[in-house]
Amino acid sequence: MMSLNALKETLKPCNNSLPSSKSSNSSILDIINTRKPPKSSLYKQLLRLEETRNEDETCNNHKQEAVEEDQQPKRIRPKLDTHPIGPYDPLLLSQNPIVHVPASINCRLMMHQREGVKFLYNLYRNNHGGVLGDDMGLGKTIQTIAFLAAVFGKDGDLGSTELEKKGPVLIVGPSSVIQNWLDEFSKWSTFDVSIYHGPNRDMIFRKLEANGVEVLITSFDTYRIHGSILSQIQWEIVIVDEAHRLKNEKSKLYSACLEIKTLKRYGLTGTIMQNKIMELFNVFDWAAPGCLGNREHFREYYDEPLKHGQRATAPETFVRIADERKQHLVAVLGKYLLRRTKEETIGHLMMGKEDNVVFCAMSDVQKRVYQRMLQLPDVQCLVNKDLPCSCGSPLKQVECCKRTVPDGVMWPYFHKDNPEGCDSCPYCLVLPCLVKLQQVQVFAVAKKLINC
Repeated sequence: MMSLNALKETLKPCNNSLPSSKSSNSSILDIINTRKPPKSSLYKQLLRLEETRNEDETCNNHKQEAVEEDQQPKRIRPKLDTHPIGPYDPLLLSQNPIVHVPASINCRLMMHQREGVKFLYNLYRNNHGGVLGDDMGLGKTIQTIAFLAAVFGKDGDLGSTELEKKGPVLIVGPSSVIQNWLDEFSKWSTFDVSIYHGPNRDMIFRKLEANGVEVLITSFDTYRIHGSILSQIQWEIVIVDEAHRLKNEKSKLYSACLEIKTLKRYGLTGTIMQNKIMELFNVFDWAAPGCLGNREHFREYYDEPLKHGQRATAPETFVRIADERKQHLVAVLGKYLLRRTKEETIGHLMMGKEDNVVFCAMSDVQKRVYQRMLQLPDVQCLVNKDLPCSCGSPLKQVECCKRTVPDGVMWPYFHKDNPEGCDSCPYCLVLPCLVKLQQVQVFAVAKKLINC
């Protein structure tokens, strides 16, 4: 098929000069018969057609490039990596010896994170442990990595600086955060990091014994099982992520963590105490042994007065003593605990919460199941419980012939041998629990109205 350019060339008007008057008429006729000039409108239409085609091809090429670019996987880097917060200067922690957070990390730390790094280093310099208890989202991980980079002389620009050779670092945490720790280390520092978890534990341990590992990351379950092996290593620093998991002094995990041969133990948690004050003692007695005295002293001096003073019927004397002991406990913990909330650190950067309720239409299958459930006799009794009873009585159905049984068994075919149900399976317990919760809710609403 003849291309558009070839067709245009064929139809192009003749530009050859006509022969002079001396030329014969036959030569003129030969030229005219060889190439006849097209109509000007057709030639212009062909030009416009070709220009339109070129523009379409160019536009399609741009669109295809844009689509390919969108389809390529994009690595979303954190905002801190592209927009340094502070000046490109190191954060000096000590002058003798010179210890500093590398400028490549410090320039991306927020003010409260720099304070957290200083807090950790002060504990380390005094050979103490402690707890970094910031709220979730304030960067406890990056503060820890910045602290380790300063202690080990890691510099993102110059490599490792000349500092005294130190032992390895052990990080213990939930299995779900192991990969996050590994990613953060690769992003912020130049440590040799290995994971002691899974089938390659023996190989990693041999590498650790050969001083080929600077930071070892493992999970709670792995350390609970293999803690006797890892406790043979003389760790320089031990960090426990989600340190509130050490709240139970009778657990195997707590006993295994007590075997760690270092006093430089640091816990990271956003919920230091969950239920009981003694849980607070267990966490700090692991991180900084002896900072709160022995267990019996803590129980008598803090735990018992605080529990008695928090009762609604507590005498004024008990309340006053509990307040004094609380203030004293806060003062003692201030040496080993740094606790910040989002409101006091990044509250001015946080946007308000917005809740959007989205109603989704049911599918055909869901509609059929829903209609079938509505037609069940038990459901119809509940739906029509306030209608007049069909026996002719003026009472409602729920008050006459179709009474509800609060203690009835919801799924009787699970208990064919015992129609009355049981007191252990969820099928028999859920309805009484819902009834109790409804009673509590009604009581709470009524009390709130009375107080108003």
